[in-house]
Amino acid sequence: MGPGLNAYFENSGDIYIPQNADSVFSGRGRVFSLQTNNSRILAGLGFTSTRGGNPVQAAQGYYQSFNSGESWEFLEFPLDEPPPGECDNISVGPPCDLEFSYGGQTYIRTRITVPEQSPPFEVDFSGNTLLSVNWASGVLRSTDNGQSWERLILPPSASNELNPSSPDGYGWVSRTGDDQIVNRYDPRFDTNLLGFGLLIDSSNRVWVGTAGGINISDNALSAPFDEIEWQRSSWNANDAGQDGLLANWIVSIREQPGTGRIWMTNWKTDSQNRDSFGIVSTTNGGETFTRHLEGIRVNDIGFHNGSVFAAADNGLYISDDEGSSWRRLNQIRSPNTFIRPDARYFTLDATSSGMWVGTSDGAASTSDGGNSWRIIRVNMPLSGGNAYQPDAPNVDSYAYPNPFSPRIHHAVRIKFEIEEQGPVNVRVFDFGMNRIRTLPADPRGSGSYEVIWDGTDRNGRLVAGGTYFYIIDKPGGRDEGKILLLD
Repeated sequence: MGPGLNAYFENSGDIYIPQNADSVFSGRGRVFSLQTNNSRILAGLGFTSTRGGNPVQAAQGYYQSFNSGESWEFLEFPLDEPPPGECDNISVGPPCDLEFSYGGQTYIRTRITVPEQSPPFEVDFSGNTLLSVNWASGVLRSTDNGQSWERLILPPSASNELNPSSPDGYGWVSRTGDDQIVNRYDPRFDTNLLGFGLLIDSSNRVWVGTAGGINISDNALSAPFDEIEWQRSSWNANDAGQDGLLANWIVSIREQPGTGRIWMTNWKTDSQNRDSFGIVSTTNGGETFTRHLEGIRVNDIGFHNGSVFAAADNGLYISDDEGSSWRRLNQIRSPNTFIRPDARYFTLDATSSGMWVGTSDGAASTSDGGNSWRIIRVNMPLSGGNAYQPDAPNVDSYAYPNPFSPRIHHAVRIKFEIEEQGPVNVRVFDFGMNRIRTLPADPRGSGSYEVIWDGTDRNGRLVAGGTYFYIIDKPGGRDEGKILLLD
């Protein structure tokens, strides 16, 4: 799991930290995408750069492992060579642009010479062929396990296909610095060239989602560069039918096991707000689509034991009937802790044991379709001495994050432990030891528990910044601590 390329062992609860992935744990890289198949792992790495004083996502490269993460090979991110010094923003054609041939015709494309705006948002592989979709860099393919790469060509937004046998050729719209329109493959001016979603399905078809629709190829895994064919579907404001896409930005593409049904999330891009968030599914290779959860911004889709899961900004949705009906989980709780009610749900994946969901407040798994949950998050155990901080001290309780800002963090968690069943009373006091809040606690046996405080008093009013104290009365004793609240 990202962003640190960790592995979580379901049976023991241990978290593995890669020992030789220096670009992640000793460098600036973070995991942007991850694909596994048995002992093989491919991870796409990115980092946060700065351009014009603003943060920008950038590509760093890839890690791959063939032995379940015991060792890692770093693959450099492919970039074009910078153009000659005489080139400027009105230059068109070689040597400033690069030439490529497709279907017997010669075209030009703009150079991608910097990693900014090209993080690998999704990766996949089949045999020796690796695929990566990136925003500005589009679709990258390696047929030799990452030793060399080539940039694949996608259809222009004005076309619903790319076929080398087309007698008329193709036109990609680009503009020069003096506002001249030219035929140049240029992601700055065509949303269908901006890569985001990727899937190699069980039939070895390649699905590429962009900001301009979905592109499907039967031969992109193995065909020569200039013979790859694509079929493209896109949302159209003039199409009133109900069997098309909901919107053009395709973020997540997943295949439902055992059915061949392809699901994908749609995000809005229309400047006139005529499209819609939601999910679509197809059983005929993208010829028609069935719409689901229309109006809901869904980030990922997962499958387990015949159920379909949808991770959305406003909760987790579950369908037991192929998407005909859905139930929404407003909050995930385990016996000892919980995911905050305002958490966003970002990603899903299944193991043989259950479904995992990644949220803005930790990770959780369920083995019974969402009726019960196990929750993990990065925090320090009360016993100290953990993998991230070997000399961490033993404590009876602690609050995190601390200092705490209601505006930034929304809530502070107070973690404590009890050794026997009994009533627990958690109270918060101001600096003058005036009680301002009693927090609900309902422990169900020995173990570690958490309660949260949102920075408000008993009347729901946000308290002023300063130092606050908590007291936990529990069977066998009392724990105390302090919280620094920032405005």
